Amino acid sequence: MGAAHTCFLAGGSRAGERANGRLAQTYGEEEEGTRPMLYQAYELQRSWLNSVSSVASISSEMLSNPANPVGRLGFGSMAANALDVLAHATAAYSKPAFGITEIEVDGELHPVEEAVVVNRPFGDLKRFRHTGLPETSPRLLIVAPMSGHYATLLRGTVERMLQSCIVYITDWADAKMVPLHEGHFDLDDYIDYLIDFLEQVHLEGANKGGKRPHMMAVCQPSVPAFATTALLNQNGSPASPETLTMMGGPIDTRESPTSVNNHAMERPIEWFRQSVIAKVPMNYRGAGRRVYPGFMQLSAFMSMNLQNHMMSHYEMFKHLTTGNEEGAQATKDFYDEYRAVCDMTAEFYLQTVEEVFQKHSIPNGTFKHRGEVVDLTGITHTALLAIEGERDDISGLGQTKAALKLATGLPEAKKRYYMAEDAGHYGIFNGSKWRNKVAPVVEEFIAKHG
Repeated sequence: MGAAHTCFLAGGSRAGERANGRLAQTYGEEEEGTRPMLYQAYELQRSWLNSVSSVASISSEMLSNPANPVGRLGFGSMAANALDVLAHATAAYSKPAFGITEIEVDGELHPVEEAVVVNRPFGDLKRFRHTGLPETSPRLLIVAPMSGHYATLLRGTVERMLQSCIVYITDWADAKMVPLHEGHFDLDDYIDYLIDFLEQVHLEGANKGGKRPHMMAVCQPSVPAFATTALLNQNGSPASPETLTMMGGPIDTRESPTSVNNHAMERPIEWFRQSVIAKVPMNYRGAGRRVYPGFMQLSAFMSMNLQNHMMSHYEMFKHLTTGNEEGAQATKDFYDEYRAVCDMTAEFYLQTVEEVFQKHSIPNGTFKHRGEVVDLTGITHTALLAIEGERDDISGLGQTKAALKLATGLPEAKKRYYMAEDAGHYGIFNGSKWRNKVAPVVEEFIAKHG
């Protein structure tokens, strides 16, 4: 089925460019770098597909009903399965739930408590803990990517780290649901949020006799998390993390550049501003906000691997036909997450494209926060772990490792690099390779420097 998570620059790849280009040709452009009818046209299409999904679902249930004699015929059963696949493929998907209610540790089940500890317009801070963990356990802030998917994409990451840590995660909001009066949200604001969240995690830990927090950034947030760590170290903040783990992050995209990185360099920032930014329509709370829409991101994702997605749905049909409900459900669960996308604010998207992928501000030492250059040599306390996947085609080998070279003020004993053999981008933070190979490295690093 492939990786559900990819960098939000997929929209700048050739496949994504073709998909977004077709949409642009159909619905035209607007001054100020937004497309006026694109979002409205998508909403009309979504409404129509929802109707198709409902009809297909009802028809499938009717054919599958034992009281229907047609359903007992061979073609009736096949038609019911085909309609089930169609219903799932055309359904609309909202934000999934984490759904982590219990966790098994050393053969014993423990109930899990999920709570929102900080509520902010553009994202909440969520906390997960189970009854088997003492209050003095390491507290880990997982920084989820703001790249078109919800934080629930890291459900498996949270579950695995919850075995040994009290886990917090950034639950970023869908920009189309944030009213205009809440202001804008860019990289500066992202870093401010991380600072506030770390201070909250530290405060909760200190009140229970614990130590400083730990932080883990998955993919895109490696850059702001790295900058946040430098700022807190420089200021001598007690909320400075004991460790920072960066996984498949674009610290220096000039190292082993991937097709995603190359396409970001081929277009000027004005192309992105004119081609992929739209305004939220009136039927959402964020009406009028300029965003990079999640549906454009999804169209780019689907275009890049269209044949694979078609085969996945064909395999789902075969599973249903042969009675393999577990196999069919696994595919459904994957696409429930994969197709649940959210919008990003235009300012965050464009600033990240320009600073991270075009200007290479972090490795060039020109990255700024609130107008002040971030001094990466100021990282003297936080231990750094860089993790990369051998087969990562989103963030190439060396891009995350570059962070260790840039932190020249940190002793080598506080740096570690780990390459997950035969792992792709998704495999370094989810799946069996993550659970059995990568996560133990993270736990060992946290224990050593905690």
